[in-house]
Amino acid sequence: MDSGAKRTSGQPAMAILYEDNHLLGIEKPVNVPTQEDASGDPDLLNLLKADIKERYGKPGNVYLGLVHRLDRPVGGAMIFAKTSKAASRLAETVRSRRFSKTYVAVVHGTPPQPQGRLTDTLLKDERTNTVAVVPAGTPGAKEARLDYRVLGSSTSEGLSLVQVELHTGRPHQIRVQMNRIGCPLYGDQKYGAALNKPGQQIALWSLYVGFPHPVTKEPVDLISLPPHSYPWDLWEDRMYTRLAALLQAGENGMEL
Repeated sequence: MDSGAKRTSGQPAMAILYEDNHLLGIEKPVNVPTQEDASGDPDLLNLLKADIKERYGKPGNVYLGLVHRLDRPVGGAMIFAKTSKAASRLAETVRSRRFSKTYVAVVHGTPPQPQGRLTDTLLKDERTNTVAVVPAGTPGAKEARLDYRVLGSSTSEGLSLVQVELHTGRPHQIRVQMNRIGCPLYGDQKYGAALNKPGQQIALWSLYVGFPHPVTKEPVDLISLPPHSYPWDLWEDRMYTRLAALLQAGENGMEL
């Protein structure tokens, strides 16, 4: 998102990727919780409600529906519904798998195959806020599926850039599943502590969100490129822009 693009008011100011009467698409800053949590830190949902109230001078409470989530340390493209009708229709779009989410991640090592599908059974421990791979049939566990493709590797740094497309939306899914194949995400303190240093920022970014508009049915494409900082800058910007263009054109190279 260029510096001249429209941004939300308040702090942190967020790039607006798409907005009309029904939807608000933004670039989520890293380390901001999507919803209010036990930390008590300012959360994305309430920050955006306050922004809409200020920018449009709306009286009373502002409606904003949460369509999908990003983990607190993750940044990138995210869509919200500004009306209950839009929220309901987008929820159906998610259920019918017409809602696409593509991420890029920097991982330690190189995945065993240049591209593949990972299917695991995941169980979340609410007490510790951690997720584990468990045997199928474990009470409370849910199936998790994703496709990945290696976009490039830096031998000198021991890191790889991967494209990830989610088919389910389980908590910490990408982080846990990539760690399971021996490729924890760069900077992930929770699932890659043995390889990462304290203070490193997790390298997971929501690059693309695509879906039919809940009212007009026209395609909506949100694109957010990762920051110009390490380890993202190990690869040229055109790597990310080319992938975004392919996704917007309905091609992603992930047909398995």
